[in-house]
Amino acid sequence: MVSTSPTSSMVDWDFAVSVGARLAGEGPVVSRAEAADAVAELRDGATRSTGLVRDFTGLDAPDGTAPVLVVDRPGWIRANVDGFARVVSPLVSKLEAEKGAPSPLAKAVGSRVTAAEVGGLLGFLGGKVLGQFDPFHEPHGRLLLVAPNIVHVERELGVDPADFRLWVCLHEETHRVQFTAVPWLRDHLHSQIEALAGGFDGDPSVMLTEGLKRVGEFVRGSEEVSLLDVFSTPAQREVIDRVTGVMSLLEGHADVVMDGAGPEAIATLSDIRAKFNRRRKGVGVLDRVLRRLLGLDQKMAQYRNGAGFVNAVVDQVGMDGFNAVWAEPAHLPSKDEIGDPAAWVRRVHG
Repeated sequence: MVSTSPTSSMVDWDFAVSVGARLAGEGPVVSRAEAADAVAELRDGATRSTGLVRDFTGLDAPDGTAPVLVVDRPGWIRANVDGFARVVSPLVSKLEAEKGAPSPLAKAVGSRVTAAEVGGLLGFLGGKVLGQFDPFHEPHGRLLLVAPNIVHVERELGVDPADFRLWVCLHEETHRVQFTAVPWLRDHLHSQIEALAGGFDGDPSVMLTEGLKRVGEFVRGSEEVSLLDVFSTPAQREVIDRVTGVMSLLEGHADVVMDGAGPEAIATLSDIRAKFNRRRKGVGVLDRVLRRLLGLDQKMAQYRNGAGFVNAVVDQVGMDGFNAVWAEPAHLPSKDEIGDPAAWVRRVHG
């Protein structure tokens, strides 16, 4: 059951979990022994990855600061609903302070409508996400590995299960190391979320009408934006650009590490990477539309652009020089610098 939060008056979080879990389904059929083996191997892979990430990056994260949870699809959805409740809490508090709490009828109806939207989003993602680091879970975050999705993809690709599981763990463990070895990073991201909430001053009904109009235009092919772009003022877009730079850095860095730290430990790494890249491209029409609409294509671009930034900087100033990015928030790359690594090197290293 999701814990009660200040946002409960506007979103029925338990209903969101129910909708999301129903849409996501249970995943591939596995025996009890196969499930136990997958869970044990993922836990072991996360533990092994810590040293591999440390040796490759030079980042030293304290042991035991963020738990590793191997979850099923409903478990991932529950964890993310809890995260949604924390992240949107500043926005809901601001709206209620300015407009007052909703009436009992509006609360009863509106909270379930919004929950259905959140649940639908998480239901779609719940069948696809392999792993995730949740930086905002108290006190130091938590690492989630979605066992059914990992098993589904390794079967679909026809790759070595043990190697693929360790490869996924390397990526997700890199995120855990990023946030636990760089303690200020969590607070910095949270401050950007609060800035987005502080910049919200529109009428929700007008925003909904305009959003639906833009969605229709998008599906017909006349728009090239995600839903995030629909609900952003110029000031918020500046914040989104900063967050895009940070997320591109984090995702690209993890992609570089999972390939760079893995060759000695993962014999079939090149085969896994080649098949995984082909899979990213081979999605159906509806899936592509949903990915673009939800901004997931932008996430794929973050992997590519962020990895290009990391590799280019390391080529110029080495891994120690790249690690200056973790020294303070001012050293984080902007969205423009992600595409121009030399500009970041000039700014930070002179």
